[in-house]
Amino acid sequence: MKDMNFSEVVERSVQIRKQYHQLERQYHEKEWTVEEDALAFLTDAGLVGRLTMSQQERWPKGGDTLSELEHKLSECLWWVIVLAERMNIDISESLDVFLSKLEKQL
Repeated sequence: MKDMNFSEVVERSVQIRKQYHQLERQYHEKEWTVEEDALAFLTDAGLVGRLTMSQQERWPKGGDTLSELEHKLSECLWWVIVLAERMNIDISESLDVFLSKLEKQL
């Protein structure tokens, strides 16, 4: 697996979201709002919960649970980056502040 720095992840995420905006304009005449992006994130986060239950053998589900869980966890990270960017939040900086606070608490 390729190691990526966080700045690269953010940049790739933003560029991918721009491509989705083009599709939204093409098919729906306008881009999704920030609120619609947040709802999409919450939907995927809910699926992480269900897939986690399946992976932990607490919920019956067919298919390749591990592959789906990996996908949804990554998609949730992508959505968080997209939401931060759309709300003018520097996710790298805010994550650093958050982690530093946690480290000091422990």
